[in-house]
Amino acid sequence: MSKAAILFRRVLWQGSVLAVLIFVSIQLHGQKGGDGFLEAQLKYPKVAAAWKKYNDSMGREFYRKYLLYPPKEVYIRIFKAQNELELWARNSELNEFRLIKTYRICALSGILGPKRFKGDRQVPEGFYFIEQFNPNSDYCLSLELNYPNYADKAVGTGTGISAEGLGRDIFIHGGCVTVGCVPITDEGIKQLYVVCLAARSGGQENIPVHIFPTRFTKNGWAFLRKEYGGDAEKMRFWTDLKEGYDYFEKYHVVMPVMYTPAGRYVY
Repeated sequence: MSKAAILFRRVLWQGSVLAVLIFVSIQLHGQKGGDGFLEAQLKYPKVAAAWKKYNDSMGREFYRKYLLYPPKEVYIRIFKAQNELELWARNSELNEFRLIKTYRICALSGILGPKRFKGDRQVPEGFYFIEQFNPNSDYCLSLELNYPNYADKAVGTGTGISAEGLGRDIFIHGGCVTVGCVPITDEGIKQLYVVCLAARSGGQENIPVHIFPTRFTKNGWAFLRKEYGGDAEKMRFWTDLKEGYDYFEKYHVVMPVMYTPAGRYVY
């Protein structure tokens, strides 16, 4: 009898949902990504070291939430006012996302509000995804966002700013310094990088990253209205973001995002 068959019998005997998840994950863990992405990344020393240190422990974090690992799908939320980054995951498109871990953002530049041009030191706000995995970052490891996205470019065009004038190179990275990026310390980015790498190598092509000025709770929205109520453009922009935030808070599902020609988010 094969080791896998023996393990499966033990899983059935235990009758535990958690044990079933571990069994399935062990089988998936031994499979190689179809496009060789994981293997290519692991050739870099910093990625290999992070994988060795955190892949198993992050897997246990998922098992404790009754989630498969490598993850089927992950989702990241960032809240600037709270200096927090949340990592969520789910097992399939039929499941709700569950919160895995919250990371402290250890430095931020700029003020509340979207990034609108190169050199404004702003951390973007809006709906993005991870565009590149950078294994040779000056800040340990880093995950590049697709800023400027279509909405940013549309708004820029409307105000006479070219795509180049909007800036670029916005990352979630290690360390604790920034001029528009999101640093979560070296150990934090190692963990997040490993989980996102596992999800990407498992088939998740686009990992969404949603960045909000604050949590759009009753108190958070009241704060924005009090401090920025006179800025109609910001309030209109935040109203659009709030619709996506509210939907996720209610259902723990990410709504598909579209854009108007003027760069407004619609659902």
